[in-house]
Amino acid sequence: MKLHYSRNPNPRVAVAAARHLGAPVEFVFAAPFAPGQAERYRPLNPGLSIPILEEEGRRSLWEADAIACRLSRLSGTGFWRTDEDEPDMIRWLSWGKANFAMACDVVHFEYGTKQRYGLGPVDPAKVTAGLKDFRRAAVILDAELASRPFLLDSGLSYADFRMATFLPFNDVAGLPLAEYPAIAAWSLRLEQMPAWTDPFAGLDAPLLADVPLASER
Repeated sequence: MKLHYSRNPNPRVAVAAARHLGAPVEFVFAAPFAPGQAERYRPLNPGLSIPILEEEGRRSLWEADAIACRLSRLSGTGFWRTDEDEPDMIRWLSWGKANFAMACDVVHFEYGTKQRYGLGPVDPAKVTAGLKDFRRAAVILDAELASRPFLLDSGLSYADFRMATFLPFNDVAGLPLAEYPAIAAWSLRLEQMPAWTDPFAGLDAPLLADVPLASER
């Protein structure tokens, strides 16, 4: 199996899940939008986005959640729950994508992605809206995490990795995590896991371009 990846947020989640599971994949750095690369990757994903899991005898699989599901099933670990906890895990995946992780994405896109790839200036209105949504979601998430170390009562699951997708990029986004102690503690617990805090250790993974820090804005 080959896992095509980059250091961007969604591919990072897939790599972290693969490293956490000890999945027997070959990690292949990919840049489908680079000159001359589109035709190589279009048969694997017509949208050209990564991560992509290439597995012999099967159609290629793209999207971090689908890849994590596949690798977890192969590992037999239950990182992606398949028991009575699966609905609860999927609840957090769905809620995070529409609320907490989405709000983090909005802010990170303005301060990180747009500046890194020259997509235009920061839009203050979108940052303001993103921070408003972040605070609304963070109040809920903080209350939930105050009573347990991870999102599920049964412990760490893929939902934790997915919910925290953008937190490793908070040096750029500058989200006020310190205002939410349970979220901050949960994030720190994740950072203590090598697969999460440095999923690219030992891999050929060129660093992302620098962007201005919050103090320079």
